[in-house]
Order: sequence, then C-alpha cells, then structure tokens
Amino acid sequence: MNEQPLTVSRNINIISRLKQDGKSFKKLLILALPIAAQNLVQTLLNLVDTLMIGQLGETSIAAVALSNQIFFLILLLLFGISSGSSVFVAQFWGKKDIPGIHRALGMALVLGLLGAALFTLASQLFPAQILGLYTKDQRVIEAGIPYLRIASVSYMFTAGTIVYQGVLRSTGVVKLPLFLSVTALSLNAFFNYALIFGKFGLPQMGMTGAALATSGARIIEMLSLVLIIYLKKYPIAGSIRQMIQLNRKFVKRFFHKVNPVILNEIGWSFGMTMFTLVYARMGTEVLAAYNIMDTFSRLTFVLFVGTGNATAIVLGNMIGEGLQKEARRSAKTILMVAPLVAAVVGIIIFTLAPYVPGLFNISEYVGNLIVQMLRIFTIVLFVKVSNMHIIIGILRSGGDTHFCAALELIPLWFISIPLVAFAGLVLKLPPPMVYLLCLSEELIKYLTGLSRVLSGKWIHDLT
Repeated sequence: MNEQPLTVSRNINIISRLKQDGKSFKKLLILALPIAAQNLVQTLLNLVDTLMIGQLGETSIAAVALSNQIFFLILLLLFGISSGSSVFVAQFWGKKDIPGIHRALGMALVLGLLGAALFTLASQLFPAQILGLYTKDQRVIEAGIPYLRIASVSYMFTAGTIVYQGVLRSTGVVKLPLFLSVTALSLNAFFNYALIFGKFGLPQMGMTGAALATSGARIIEMLSLVLIIYLKKYPIAGSIRQMIQLNRKFVKRFFHKVNPVILNEIGWSFGMTMFTLVYARMGTEVLAAYNIMDTFSRLTFVLFVGTGNATAIVLGNMIGEGLQKEARRSAKTILMVAPLVAAVVGIIIFTLAPYVPGLFNISEYVGNLIVQMLRIFTIVLFVKVSNMHIIIGILRSGGDTHFCAALELIPLWFISIPLVAFAGLVLKLPPPMVYLLCLSEELIKYLTGLSRVLSGKWIHDLT
C-alpha cells in the first residue's frame, strides 16, 4: 500500500526540481546535443574508415590499428589537458574574466603542442621501434612506418583543435566545433575512399592515401577553427602576448588541477587495456564477443558523453558566477534525472540485444556471449551514467580533480582489475560472470561519489 505514494512523491519531487532548475537544464541540453552529435558522427565515420582500410587486407588493418594506438595515447593526453583547462575556463566565463580565459588557453596550448611535438618527433625518427613495441611481425611494421610518419604530421594540429574546441565549449559555443568536425570527418572519409582506391581521377595509394586523407582533414579542421575564431572575434581570441601573461601563482594552480585529470585519463585507459588482455587470454572468441559488445555499448554512451560534458560547463559557469548554492541544487537534480534516462535506454538495449549478433559473421557461442554481456551492461547502465556525470560533470566542474582521480583509479586498479584477472585466468569463470566483475567498481564509485556531491565539498572557486 505504501509503494504507490512513495513513487508519486518521487515523481513530484523530480518534476518540481526540473521546474526549479529549468533555466540551467535548458542550457545543459543546448550544449549537450551538439556535443553528442559530434561524438556520434565521429564514431560512425571512424567505423566507415575502418571498413575501407579493411578492404586492403589483414596486414594493412593491423598496421593502421597499431599506428593509431600512438594517436590514441596523444588523444588521452590532450583530452586530459583540455578537460583540466576547461575547469578553469568555465569558471572564468561565469565570472566574465576574459584575461583569465586567455591565460588558461595559453597554458593548455603550450602543454598540448609540446606533448604533440614530442610524439611527432618520436614517430618521425623511430617509427619502426615504436611499432615494434606492439608487434614482432615485420610485415606489419614495414607497412605501418609510412602511415605513422605521414599521420604524425597532423599531431600538433590535432592538439590545437582539441584545446580550442574545449575552451569554446566552456564558453557556450558548441555549434562551431560540431560543424567543423562534421566537415573535416566527411572530407576525411571522402578522400580516404578516393586515395585508397584511386577514385575520381586521383591515384590509388592504399594505406599512404589513407594517411594523407586523415592528416589533411585534421590540418584543415584546425586552421579553419582558428581562422573563424579570430575573424569573428570570439571572446577566447586572445593575442599571443595575452596568452603568455602568466604568473607563477597561476601556473602552479593550473598544474595542481590539471595534472590529476591527465593521470585520470591515462590510468583509466591502461585499466581498460588490462581488461582486454584478460579477455584475450581467455580465448579469441571471448575477445571477439567483448569487442563487439564494447563497440555497441560505446554507441549508447554518445548521448551521455554530451550531457556529462555539458554538466561540467553549466555548473562551472554557475560556480564562476558565485551561484554555489544553485550549482549544488542543480547537481543533485542531474543525479536524479540522468539515471532515469539511462534506465529507459537500458530497457531498449536489453530488448534489442538478441538482434546484434545477426549483424556479424560469428559463431552461435560468440553471439550468445554478446547478448549476455550486453544485457549485463544494460542492467548497470544507470549506475555507469550516474558515475560519468559525477566524475566528468559535477566534481570536475568544481575543480575537485584530485578526488576525481582517486575515485576513478583506486576502485579500478585495486578492485576490478585483480578480481577480473583472478576470475578469468585462475578460476576460469564463464565470460559473462567475468564481465560482471568488470563492473564491480561502479557501485563503489557511485556510493563514494554521491556522498561527495551531497557533502558540497567538491566546489572550489578557481577564479
């Protein structure tokens, strides 16, 4: 008898909170949808690129995949720098401190360009040695050397793009990055097709053509982005002098907040690699099932990547404006709404899971594993989505980056990874059970993160 009133009460509570925070939620959606759309387009076009290169044979696929591991490491570094600097920019924008934004942008560019330059130099001078870290197959290494050298030319341009995009988004500009990314990715796909297979009167260049198309698209995207920012005189368009007007106190504060974000991203990525290694040791079929399931699970996260990043911007702006009480209230409302949306998405994926194996030429055993893993994923989706909004959205917006890093990495490395390795390699439990243990960290992160949010200790005014 008490079940219905409780449910009604919760629904009324959520509705009243949404009305109360209507303005901030409207802003969140305006920011989230373009970010989600950009992420979706990038995911789909990258899939198209992979399918094209897949026509060249297994050696080419492996060579490009290994070369892109270097790019993946750079992206992690750049994402950490961009996310960390965006914490400052969002709060500076809320305070309308434009010189502060220029200083944060300058620091992020220096770090990003320096890191990208080191990767470029290594890729130009030691491509064989770098690829040799991943494989001993000389055919793959020889095929990958020219691709890596050409692709590495674009690394510094990519650094500029990611840093400028992050700063733009933190000031509420999301449509320009979306438009330029869609344009650049479309050009990449078009010229990949033309140069790989020799279409439209262009030479057939195979992997070299793919590298040229990718590098060219990245360079065009960065140059177009910077040109538009300065021609249209966006607030972030500071001069070099304005961006390097740094003092020791600001530099120290910047590194203090940004370093944990970089550590967080790198530590998390290596953790995901450890899971992949365990599944690989459990067998090729298990690894195939996990990779297919993981690809589809990432697609379900496209929307939540948008809302998570938008949360960081909106709350950061509010904190910068001095609206700390409102930021705390909005954070709690987000943590009521996000899991409800995730639950709806989870129900849809749970229902459609049996149709996924039919898209691939795989055995019945692998197909069954995919369905079971996907359904396990959907059951805990609302917790994973809550954690994404807690860590990337709420805690980072308040500059609570040290707590974020600890919350992300300690449960991962000291609970999930040992459990998964022991269960999969020693106890040899069924793959779905091992995958469930993969997700064991999520509940710990949720309870700890929720406690931090409710305490209000996550808010730090960085301005």
